[in-house]
Amino acid sequence: MSVKKERPAKVRWEELTQTPLLVLAVAFGIAYAVPIVAPGAEPWVHRLCSWVEWGVWGTFAVDYAVRLGLSPSRWAFVRSHPLDLLAVLLPMVQPLRLLRVVSTLLLVGRRARMAPQITLTTYVAGAVVGLMMFGSLAVLHVERDAPNGNIKTLGDAVWWSFTTMTTVGYGDHAPTTGLGRVLAVGLMLSGIALLGVVTANIAAWFISRFERDDAQERRQTELLESLTREVRELRAEVARLSAPVPPQTAPGSVLGGVPEGVPEAASGAGAEPGAASAPRA
Repeated sequence: MSVKKERPAKVRWEELTQTPLLVLAVAFGIAYAVPIVAPGAEPWVHRLCSWVEWGVWGTFAVDYAVRLGLSPSRWAFVRSHPLDLLAVLLPMVQPLRLLRVVSTLLLVGRRARMAPQITLTTYVAGAVVGLMMFGSLAVLHVERDAPNGNIKTLGDAVWWSFTTMTTVGYGDHAPTTGLGRVLAVGLMLSGIALLGVVTANIAAWFISRFERDDAQERRQTELLESLTREVRELRAEVARLSAPVPPQTAPGSVLGGVPEGVPEAASGAGAEPGAASAPRA
């Protein structure tokens, strides 16, 4: 009877909290977007969104603490998860709204990479959409009231985020504040990293496809060579079996109907057995 090996408590905790934390991340995105898209909303709406943001960040912080407590080696866990620790500590050092966004993005990205059902393509697509959305909202929140700013609407912010992430940079919209430029630098670096991941993924797909085609072509070539050898062997066998067999002669055998060592006259046709030949005159 086989005993099923029990998984570590940390792994079971991560699998249990994977989906709820991703749902909370979506709630955080909505709570962050509402006050920026609708700045004239009721005060209670803004307060509710702020509570949701802090609540989601606090939930991720608790998740980090639980995973730290369940780890066999806590120091090794801290060393292997530096971004998680930074994301937990940043909003506590300076309770800035933008830092809560950065921290939550880091924590969500870390947990998303750990999910086995999320493939690389899904992760990259989600990262692009998330960075573009949060980058647009953040730069709009920072640049909307800037005296010399030219990013005043959500459409301007989305266009700026798209051109910045793709490193095109038309220059028709650009941040003018210090915090807006910090956001631009972060978005540029993120866009370059994601483009590198996408390019590497496409190149790996082409290489694997070419390798599969080469392997299939090699298998077909080997099969044709094997069939050619079998056909050649069959032809040789058929030629050997269809060749005429030469007659074999043994001592005392009859050659041309006359026994060896017997005179030709004694074997004449019509001579009766036992009859003596007539004497010559």
